[in-house]
Amino acid sequence: MAEENDQEKTEAPSPQRLEKAREEGQVPQARELATFVVLMTGGAGLWMMANGIGQTMSGIVRGGLQFEPAIARDPAHVMAQLSRQFFEAALALSPFLLLVVIAILAAPILMRGWLFSPKALMPNFKRLNPLSGVKRILSHQGLMELFEALAKAGLLGVVAVWVIWSNLENIFSLGSEAPATAIGHMGDIVGKVFLLVSGAMIFIVVLDVPYQLWSHYNKLKMSKEELRKEAKENEGDPHVKGRIRAQQREMARRRMMAEIPTADVVVTNPTHFAVALKYTEGKMRAPRVVAKGADAVALRIREIAAEHHVPLLEAPPLARALFRHADLGDEIPATLYAAVAEVLAYVFQLRRYQQAGGAYPVAPTALPVPPELDPLRT
Repeated sequence: MAEENDQEKTEAPSPQRLEKAREEGQVPQARELATFVVLMTGGAGLWMMANGIGQTMSGIVRGGLQFEPAIARDPAHVMAQLSRQFFEAALALSPFLLLVVIAILAAPILMRGWLFSPKALMPNFKRLNPLSGVKRILSHQGLMELFEALAKAGLLGVVAVWVIWSNLENIFSLGSEAPATAIGHMGDIVGKVFLLVSGAMIFIVVLDVPYQLWSHYNKLKMSKEELRKEAKENEGDPHVKGRIRAQQREMARRRMMAEIPTADVVVTNPTHFAVALKYTEGKMRAPRVVAKGADAVALRIREIAAEHHVPLLEAPPLARALFRHADLGDEIPATLYAAVAEVLAYVFQLRRYQQAGGAYPVAPTALPVPPELDPLRT
């Protein structure tokens, strides 16, 4: 039962699932909203531009009905006149057509924002399968779309009949008006019909948009198993990550061990901790920690230091303070400058003794390590 519950799509889609669906062109589709915007824009544009368009079209019709003797003698004159009238009509209708095109392009942005998905343009031969089409028609979404279509047709039909019936007298009176006036009034009536009919669609849009949003997110719901798989893909397999971290630690340890032969001194605890320090005058502002470790790693640091004749100094408080408060590759804390300076002075004296002989230097013992930096004293 637990496995079955894990496979049920009961969880909200993750942001990654939503982004992937958007990249594939799977976004909420509200055709009713787009139709409403286009119809409202077209109706408003027709209503506002009816007089100007009507006068222009009236002049074109009047000019086309006039007889000119040149037309009978020269067929080229007919084509020139038709071309001129076509250009005038296109110029008169261009603002209206441009407004409708802008509405067509802007309508989808209201629902899903700007989106261009090449994957959505790829051919999908599964759509040609008649069985898939029958299943879609008989599905819950198909039945809902059928109900929406019937409701829309009924509502718009009732509104259209009512608008035409209420303007029936104005429609019949168009025949008794002058052509220019009649065309303007006709455009005004058609614009009103457009606005009222498309305005009636607001009721369908109010119901359709929330349903489309709910349907889209419901399709993208995920099961608990899918969420776990996605999280594992995002975060990586814990076993693989563990192996990677182990390899990274091993590489860092090897690099650290390779730095020990270049160190100036190794400060020890004497067995629990070991910290290798290096200072190059003129290149470093302060000594740096090139290697550090505890227990087995500390033992290995001491062994490598002994193999390469790097001086070892037993200074437990300083070793503990450096191990706790100085990271690998960083400069030592400023509060330990005085103690480390005594250590380096001893190292330089030891080198001079090895090269020129003389009195053997005395190793420092009472180093000035602040008590708050020593883990055993805090």
